Amino acid sequence: MPITWCYEVADSAKKYCSTGFPIGCAITDAGQPKDACVISNKYDKSGVHYIFNHISITIKYKKSDDGQWIGARLLSAKIVPDSIAHITGADKKPACVNSNGNSLPAIGIPSKLTGKLDVTYTYDIQFEESSENIKWASRWDYILDSMPHTRIHWFSITNSLVIVLFLSGMIGMILLRTLHRDISRYNQLIDSGDDVQEEFGWKLLHGDVFRAPRAGMFLSVCVGVGTQIGVMVSITLGFACLGFLSPANRGALMTCVLVLFVCLSAVGGYFSARIYKTLGGERWKTNVMLTAFLFPGLIFGSFFILNLALWAKASSAAIPFSTLVALLALWFGISVPLTFVGAYLGFKKPPIELPVRTNQIPRQIPEQSIYTKPLPCILMGGVLPFGCIFIQLFFILNSIWSHQIYYMFGFLFVVYIILLITCSETTILLCYFHLCAEDYHWWWRSFLTSGFTGVYLFLYSIHYFVTKLQIVGHTSTFLYFGYTSIMVILFSLLTGTIGFLACFYFVYKIYGAVKVD
Repeated sequence: MPITWCYEVADSAKKYCSTGFPIGCAITDAGQPKDACVISNKYDKSGVHYIFNHISITIKYKKSDDGQWIGARLLSAKIVPDSIAHITGADKKPACVNSNGNSLPAIGIPSKLTGKLDVTYTYDIQFEESSENIKWASRWDYILDSMPHTRIHWFSITNSLVIVLFLSGMIGMILLRTLHRDISRYNQLIDSGDDVQEEFGWKLLHGDVFRAPRAGMFLSVCVGVGTQIGVMVSITLGFACLGFLSPANRGALMTCVLVLFVCLSAVGGYFSARIYKTLGGERWKTNVMLTAFLFPGLIFGSFFILNLALWAKASSAAIPFSTLVALLALWFGISVPLTFVGAYLGFKKPPIELPVRTNQIPRQIPEQSIYTKPLPCILMGGVLPFGCIFIQLFFILNSIWSHQIYYMFGFLFVVYIILLITCSETTILLCYFHLCAEDYHWWWRSFLTSGFTGVYLFLYSIHYFVTKLQIVGHTSTFLYFGYTSIMVILFSLLTGTIGFLACFYFVYKIYGAVKVD
């Protein structure tokens, strides 16, 4: 059970419980209370910092009535922080109350402290036997039920659904009207043998649309690792929705993520090999090595550098050296061999049979308008997927950096499904516009269009850092943006892979439905 501090939310009679407790608070020069100074009226001096050097702990327990278990069951551990200027008695023991039994004045520290200040830290504790029959699995309910954000989560879902319905309407109009009409007209011209009519639009690109892109090996590696991340996230959220990854099981979520990522390395190796072989690649050894070491090495190296910063500051949050050795053992002992196994199976299979043949001479791409050039479309493509997730992203960042509990995995799973749909539909829509403009360079563009959502995530994290956090010091800032960068890289690989696979399926289907001489 975590120690929890419960206090009333502003403009609400409901109490909000958070894990841990503040070590102090401050009053601004304008006389406005900041942070935890709102819990008591005695913190009222402007320009003063108060130290919470006393905590009152209340532990609630339940004894067994039917003999099913021995001893007592811990139900909650709540605290109330306070600032006390202790009185030292003749026995040199600090007193927490005066002779009348009233609380002592607070320790107020001015903005500029001159001289030495001795602070005594104390606590008092009391045990309360509860008559409530609370089950072991329900002990956390008083914390989780106090979260005042359920209505905002529903607003987030509604906002995302509106975006999905808008995109689905656009895709439906294109597929059912424009695209179906184009395919029918092209096939009628082929059946009639009429050579007077010339091909136009996306049909002109049938000899170039599957031409291998530049840096095809790197693209296949990105798609392979992105697929591995996507399967890992899907399984993790499924377990979390079923209650296997409750906040009560400390570290269960991170353990599940690491174990799944390692065990799903075969999936990454397989998809990377399949895409690379379809693109006509022959350097399979390089492909396997990059899939096994490029992004895992980048993430581990970044994590190790960030951990060095924690070691240098002698922080308790630093990962022990033995844990780093265990991570390396998982990587080289399990992940790398599984990547080789998946790549072997992928290269043993024949390449994906493409519906049209590729011409030997590339077709010249006409001058593109500002709306169909790569950069504007990539910038625009990441906006809608980010609009689906930014509200949930706020709660996730709060749980990471503001030490709040995130437990609404049902909402998160729904938003994740909406993100999959939005990335797919946005990429397909823009890909169709590019093909109609006779631009067949869709491979990398489909990956970057939805993958650019990660850039918007990074920009939002900067906004969150400036407006919501009060981080002081170069080391803390370095840690924040270092961990955020790792999250952005993984998220970009995930969303980029979603867009690429959806676009590949779309292009494969529309050119497979057209009869070509």
